[in-house]
This record gives sequence, structure tokens and C-alpha cells, in this order.
Amino acid sequence: MTHSEPDLEAAYALETPEDNKRLYADWAETYDSSFAEDMDYRLAAQVGQIFEEVGGTATPVLDVGAGTGLVVRDITLRPGVEVDALDLSAEMLEVAARLGKYRAFLRCDLTKALPIETATYGAILSAGTFTHGHVGPDALDELLRIAKPGAVFVLSVNAEHFSSRGFEAKFAGLEPQIRDLDLRTIDIYGAAAESEHKRDQAKVAVFRKR
Repeated sequence: MTHSEPDLEAAYALETPEDNKRLYADWAETYDSSFAEDMDYRLAAQVGQIFEEVGGTATPVLDVGAGTGLVVRDITLRPGVEVDALDLSAEMLEVAARLGKYRAFLRCDLTKALPIETATYGAILSAGTFTHGHVGPDALDELLRIAKPGAVFVLSVNAEHFSSRGFEAKFAGLEPQIRDLDLRTIDIYGAAAESEHKRDQAKVAVFRKR
């Protein structure tokens, strides 16, 4: 590798889908150790746990921005629950496949129309995708389209950017399409994190499609 090792600052600096592809192509094999373990990253596991609490029987499930599969890695999927992984990075999906928990792998760009039929999924989860990068609140429209009526959503949004990037306004505008919206504020990292971002938080939006 002729450039510096990928890190959290590089991830937060992403501006385009091409930036995303380049970063995660380099980072995929070491992501779990050089980021998730070193930073005591808890967000993905918490999103998975919330899904178990509020919609664990819903199926099929779409893990949006699945990366290496941290959302589903440590949860016990209930019998009959099938999960698909969606990510822009083929390399990250290759790592996720080793978990043996996903039914299918979809390499898709969330800033464009998704090649998925309307009303396909019973649940949609996402951890760490809606953050400082190129994926903004308009991506929620496509996620709602591909969800079944009554589908459960558990989506994290970086708390620092929840209002400034338009997510707060977006959720207000989606009120006719969603119900039971519950916004939870949680810590992204655990006590062992050592970084200027160690106190970063996320808003986790838990709701159902009408």
C-alpha cells in the first residue's frame, strides 16, 4: 500500500461513492481489528440488539451498509429469519460472507435507485452508514419503498449531523409514511475507545412503515 492506513478520519471525510469504494477496498480485511476492536465500536451491536427487541421475527431483513457484518455478527437470528447484506464495497461484503449469516449480498449505491422490488423487506437495519459521508436523508425514500407495510426500521444517524444534514426535517416530513417513531441517543464507542471521537453519539431511529 502506497498511502496511509485507512482510519476513522478518512471515513468521516468521504464525499462521493467513489471515495467510499477506494477506502473500504483497502480497509475491508483489517476493519474489524484496526477499527471495531481498537475503538471499542458498539453502535452496530446495539442496532442488532434493538432489532432483536422490537422486530426480531420480521423477515426478510436488509442490513444497509452492512460492511463486515457487525450488526448481525453477535445476535442470534430467530428460526426462519433471513438477512441480506447491502453495501457499496465488494471487498467488505466478501468479509461479511465469512460469517455465514447472510442469505444474499447486494452491491448497491444508496444515492441511486435500488434494484430491489417494492415491498420486499420486513425489516431494515443500518449502523454507521448515515454519518459524515455522502449518504444523506434522501436515501430513506428508497428504503421505505422496498419495505413491506408494517416493516420495522432500526437506523443510526450520527447525532452531530442529525439536524444539520437534514435528517430531523426528513423524519418530520415522513410522518405520513411511518409510525411509532422512537429516537434513541446512544454512545457509538465504549469506554475503551481512545480517540477525539470517543464520546461521539448516534441517534437511532426506530419506527415502522405504515
